[in-house]
Amino acid sequence: MGRSRRTIPEELLLLALDPATGTTAQPQSLDLGLAGAQLVELALAGRIAPDGDRIAVVAPRPTGDPTLDSALELLRRRGAPVRAVHWIGGPRLGLRQTYLSHLERCGMVQAVPGQMCGVLPTTRYQATDTAISREIRARLDSAIRTGVPPDPRTAALAALAHAVGLGKHLYPGNEGRSSRSRLRDLIRHDPMGGLVAHAVMDVQSGAAAQPRRNPAQAGRPAAAARPTAEPARGVPMQPRRGSMARVVAH
Repeated sequence: MGRSRRTIPEELLLLALDPATGTTAQPQSLDLGLAGAQLVELALAGRIAPDGDRIAVVAPRPTGDPTLDSALELLRRRGAPVRAVHWIGGPRLGLRQTYLSHLERCGMVQAVPGQMCGVLPTTRYQATDTAISREIRARLDSAIRTGVPPDPRTAALAALAHAVGLGKHLYPGNEGRSSRSRLRDLIRHDPMGGLVAHAVMDVQSGAAAQPRRNPAQAGRPAAAARPTAEPARGVPMQPRRGSMARVVAH
């Protein structure tokens, strides 16, 4: 897998970066989204595939991306397909910082050191090439505005952006309500992106313990229906701790 193309985790993180403050929107749910975005990227690379509500490794050869290959190796070691919610809800300490550091090395963001309350060291990240962020945003805007089915990468990015709650960050206020609704609707255009996005929302809502119903059972009565409202800020199943608490780009 070449590095000429930005990966979906990288694009999701760039979407979440606030150009004015250097912080990321929806930091807690974004951590889940990055883990899910890795799954989508691996699926697009032909390394994994959905198996019901589970993820199966179909080609364990490396992609050439160290961060993705680390995730692929962890999946391979499971030895059997793993439920998407269990993978996404597992501990992902340092994943966001790993991608921020990578974007810094690529020259797409710049780390700006500072202090919180004049004491605690912090780091904010400013985009150095806003044209990249504008291009990513333009793809989403085009899919929302035209109604033309987007390519799988854009559809998956839209699904993840909705799942982690970036809709109100990208399309704020009452004037953005229809755009947020259409962003949510784009989830149907990519099966893998939809599976992962629903898993992210399940983890946030605490529904990870319940297996997702098979679409063939859609006509049967269910104990409870999924809320369709935009997801609230979620809390990862494992708390962040250690050096990550010092980073304000979250």
